[in-house]
Amino acid sequence: MTQLTHYTSNFTKKQFPITIVCDNISNAPNIGSLFRTADAFGVEQLIFCGNDIPMGRKMTKTARATEKVVSFKIEENTLEVVSSLKQKGFQIIALEITSNSIPLHTFNYSDQSPIALVIGDENFGVSEEILKKCDHILHIEMFGQNSSMNVVQATSVALYELTKQIM
Repeated sequence: MTQLTHYTSNFTKKQFPITIVCDNISNAPNIGSLFRTADAFGVEQLIFCGNDIPMGRKMTKTARATEKVVSFKIEENTLEVVSSLKQKGFQIIALEITSNSIPLHTFNYSDQSPIALVIGDENFGVSEEILKKCDHILHIEMFGQNSSMNVVQATSVALYELTKQIM
C-alpha cells in the first residue's frame, strides 16, 4: 500500500450546482477553510457577504492556493444576494438550528434547480431576515452537550450530504 499525494490521487473532478452564501463570516482562517472545502466538494461559487471580509495572509495561508481556483465574489448585502439568487431559480437552503429546521440527513434534494447554501456568522448564525427568505432550513443533529459546530465543519458535513444525493 502506498499513500497517495495531491499529484498521484485519481479523484474525478466534478462541479455541483451549489453556491455557498456566507452571511457575515469574518474569521480569516474560516474563510480560507471555506475555500478548501468548496474546492474539495466541487462548489460552483462562494459569495462572501459583509463589510469586512479579510482576504489577506491569514486567509491565504489556510486556503492553500484554493482561492485561486474557486470562483468567489464579495458582496455587501446578504439579503440582496439571496433575493437575487432566488429570482434566478436557486433553492435557498440555510444551515441553521431553528424551531422548524429539519435534520440534514432527512432532506431530499430536488435536482430541478441549483442550491444556494446559506451559512452564518461564527457567533450569531444566519440572520433572522435571511432565514425568512429561505425555502428550507436544515440542521445537523448533534449528540453531545454543544448545540453547534464550527461553521466550516458544519458546511463540510452539509456539502457531503448534498453532493452525495446529487451524484
